[in-house]
Amino acid sequence: MKQDILLKQKIGLRLSRAGLLSKLFANQIFAKNGHELRPEQFTVLYALKENNGMYLRQLANITFKDRPNMTRIVTILENNGYVTSVLEAEGRQVKKLYITEKGRKVCDELLPTILQIWQETAKGISEEELEKFLITLDKIESNIREKTIIQV
Repeated sequence: MKQDILLKQKIGLRLSRAGLLSKLFANQIFAKNGHELRPEQFTVLYALKENNGMYLRQLANITFKDRPNMTRIVTILENNGYVTSVLEAEGRQVKKLYITEKGRKVCDELLPTILQIWQETAKGISEEELEKFLITLDKIESNIREKTIIQV
């Protein structure tokens, strides 16, 4: 692709802008529906629901959150009884995180809101367009991953 075309398309800027708008929209929908959790907290909780018994570093890698942010989110979830932690190694502060029954329940309760957000986000986009977009997005992500050292 020619450089001038790439510059005009501003792929990185547009991806960042779409990601930020998506996050803002999700936060607004959660607030409007009166949910106690925020979308980023739901993301972490759902990751634990899918892969129960994970270390903080593993959760950070799956959710692409940095360590301080992940620690803050897990502390909130733990304080509200959605997550529990078990000390794994004596003498070291290595904890394994587990979702509680209360956490599972709130995940299930929030799924309709998540589906609503996804439906609104994809409104006016055909299944074929969405499928092509996701394939393209996967390729972009793969290209970036090949060149990036991810440290969380």
